[in-house]
Amino acid sequence: MKNKNQSSFSSKYWLIIISVLCVILLGIERFTDGKGPLRFIASYTVVPMQEGISYVGRFMSDLSDNFETLEDMKKENKKLQAKVDELTIDNTRLRQEQYELDRLRELYKLDENYSDYEKIGAHVVANNGSNWFTDFTIDKGTRDGVQVDSNVLAGSGLVGIVIEAGPTYSRVRSIVDDASNVSAMMLSTSDTCMVRGDLKLMADGRLRFEKLPNNDNKIEAGEQVVTSHVSPRFLQGLFIGYVSDIEVDANNLTRSGYITPAVDFGKLQEVLVITTTKRNLLEADDSQDTQSPEAANQASPEDTQGSQESQDGEGE
Repeated sequence: MKNKNQSSFSSKYWLIIISVLCVILLGIERFTDGKGPLRFIASYTVVPMQEGISYVGRFMSDLSDNFETLEDMKKENKKLQAKVDELTIDNTRLRQEQYELDRLRELYKLDENYSDYEKIGAHVVANNGSNWFTDFTIDKGTRDGVQVDSNVLAGSGLVGIVIEAGPTYSRVRSIVDDASNVSAMMLSTSDTCMVRGDLKLMADGRLRFEKLPNNDNKIEAGEQVVTSHVSPRFLQGLFIGYVSDIEVDANNLTRSGYITPAVDFGKLQEVLVITTTKRNLLEADDSQDTQSPEAANQASPEDTQGSQESQDGEGE
């Protein structure tokens, strides 16, 4: 009991002492205008604690803001990436449309250059699998007026000739094919020659011409070569290309050389097909001759046979 009473007395004693000290300190603070020992003690205890708590609060607030900003940035990045993808697709489409427009302008100019003939546009839908369009398929056929021996144009001139025509498609053999022989002539002199396809030469961007008469007519590099009037399958005057080299043959009777074609046979996408064939024109001329009064003076069978023999060996 004694120890308990002593402990209770000590606790009260210390409370009284602490209370008195607090009153004294408060009184000092009052008379010193807040510059007493309490402020000194608070500056080393309470104030740092408050600053620490404030710093932690700001850090947590900033961290929360950063997370929100990061999420916003991710969302914005997705939106921007989607916009970039959309603009990339639009740009690609516009470039394709521009290239197509340029090609169509070339075909339009070509159409104007050969305005005397009825033509129809077509897309190339398949080729023979090589890098060069030597034998390819287009998406127009007999329903569109295309027929076998229809001449085909692209770029600045002659591409080839239709060798097969179905209702909705046609096969074209180009003049660079090894099996192609085209009766041609020099535009300035009308001297005829034979233009032959050769894939080995086509790899160098050239065609070969042969059997050009070695006469007094001067032919130089840059001379334009077109289809001739004696060609049984090609219409007259279709542009083939430019002479790049020429030399006299060993027999000293003919000349041969090379031609730079007017068409890029590695990049054919659209073509123009002339629906009127050379055969149609010849039949129309024969019909007019038959109906005219002058038809009485017709050629003899011998002349007809001789004319046919002159065409044989001339190629297409």
